[in-house]
Amino acid sequence: MKKIALHFIILIGILLLLGVGCAKRASPTGGPRDSLPAVLINSSPKINTTFFDKDQIILTFDEYVTLKDISKQLIISPPLNSDQYKVYPVTGASKKVTVKLLDTLLENTTYTFNFGEGIVDFNESNPSSYLTYTLSTGATIDSLYIKGNITDAFEKETKRFISLQLYPVDSTYSDSVVYTRKPLYVTSTLDTTRYRFQNLRGGTYELIALEDKTGNYFFDQSVDKIGFYERQITLPQDSIINFRIFKEKTNFVWDKPYFVNDHHIVMGYYGDRSEESFKLISEVPETFESLITQSRETDTLNYWFKGATLDSLKFEYPIKDSLHITTVFFKNPIKDSLVIKKFTPGTLGLKNKFEIQSNLPITKVDDEKLIVTNVDTVQIPARLYIQENYDRITVDFESIPNDRYTITLLPNALEDFWGQTHDTLEFKTSTKKIEDYGNIFLRVQHESPHPFIIELLERDKIIRRYDRPVEGNYYPFELLDAGKYTVRLIEDPNKNQQWDTGNYLMKIQPENVIYYWKEIDLRANWDMNETFNTSQNYPDLPESATSSDVLEVPDNPK
Repeated sequence: MKKIALHFIILIGILLLLGVGCAKRASPTGGPRDSLPAVLINSSPKINTTFFDKDQIILTFDEYVTLKDISKQLIISPPLNSDQYKVYPVTGASKKVTVKLLDTLLENTTYTFNFGEGIVDFNESNPSSYLTYTLSTGATIDSLYIKGNITDAFEKETKRFISLQLYPVDSTYSDSVVYTRKPLYVTSTLDTTRYRFQNLRGGTYELIALEDKTGNYFFDQSVDKIGFYERQITLPQDSIINFRIFKEKTNFVWDKPYFVNDHHIVMGYYGDRSEESFKLISEVPETFESLITQSRETDTLNYWFKGATLDSLKFEYPIKDSLHITTVFFKNPIKDSLVIKKFTPGTLGLKNKFEIQSNLPITKVDDEKLIVTNVDTVQIPARLYIQENYDRITVDFESIPNDRYTITLLPNALEDFWGQTHDTLEFKTSTKKIEDYGNIFLRVQHESPHPFIIELLERDKIIRRYDRPVEGNYYPFELLDAGKYTVRLIEDPNKNQQWDTGNYLMKIQPENVIYYWKEIDLRANWDMNETFNTSQNYPDLPESATSSDVLEVPDNPK
């Protein structure tokens, strides 16, 4: 018996040890991640309530939810100001979302509350995408709709959260309504490029798309992009309308000029300056001279002058239908020193010229004081050219592949507007081997009565361009650095060799821009042969979710 009892005790011990080991191997993992959004189980008042006269809307979910970026995500149509409603909970989580109405709604009007992705579950932040609630303060729920797509007229990528705005065409309507009055109906693309108005009433409307930077529903020409339909729309006939949004040229206006440094005045402006000018009206001696350059970074003119000792200058500016006179006083002038720097970065492209830049306008060059030598210290014929803006100088010499160059500027090679020069300057650059470059050969097929421009871009920077079509529509882009390139075609009906934007009040649409459907990945020592057929430009891609895919709000359960 003692032996049997001993064996039994040993067996129990072994089973206990095995149990512990199994428990370790089968430790819990926490289960799969919750990927489902909260479900709306109740609304008070119910969806599509008519004769609405409450001061709040309560939405109840099957789990705890929080609000995320609700001020941007919630689109109310017709629009309400932020001081006309509040959404709770402001912080924390709750199973209820409450919209508290702090002002009276319009009579006999259908309101739509599109929450976008502003309501997310508390645990995993899964959004209840495009949840929409509708009510009417009258006897009926309006049921008409408009939908469509938004594209940027010039950029390849279109911004999200574009506002779509409807204005009724009535006895008070004018084209300037987009500047002065809030729309009757509003919706948003949210985080897509598609929009959908719903619950609209019949009638005639003006419809615009607006990149509303300030979120006030008014068109601000200085910052907003706008898109418009060529004519007013009528419901229920019109239902699908697409837009191209564009940035207008800002109406021209001068900023106040100011003194910067010795013999240097800055004149800022806004808008297109091509036909705008100013006039010096101060009395100055015959020795007085001036020169104007354009800032490359900002809308600013640099007014440089010499030949007189003065304490101020007076200018006359045309502003609308009048002339404005401004006096610029000079305070504590400090003499500027001439600074010359290398402008061409890295290696020198075989299709490019070496450039240097100056902080002060260069007005004279002397080729006799320029020395360019190659890797074998052999001097190469070279010349200096002042660029149109007086701030950069081209060093023109013939470069060959796989070579190194030294550019030497002896004193007086460059002279600025005041006669200042420099000490001996030396710059170095080099070229790469032919096999380090690649080539793109582009065949363009574009059916249009208009001439067009072809541009090759790298990271949104224009690398090469053809200002007009070429014979055979064959465009070579040779000796390019390895990298990723984009091609765009710009239709040029007025033949001015540039893209022209549109204008809302003048009802001018921007010129058409088409991007090649793919990015060209060019490698060293490669030739890429591409065909840009604008009528068959994009492959079939899966359609992404849009703001028209709304979740229906259920009625109150019984």
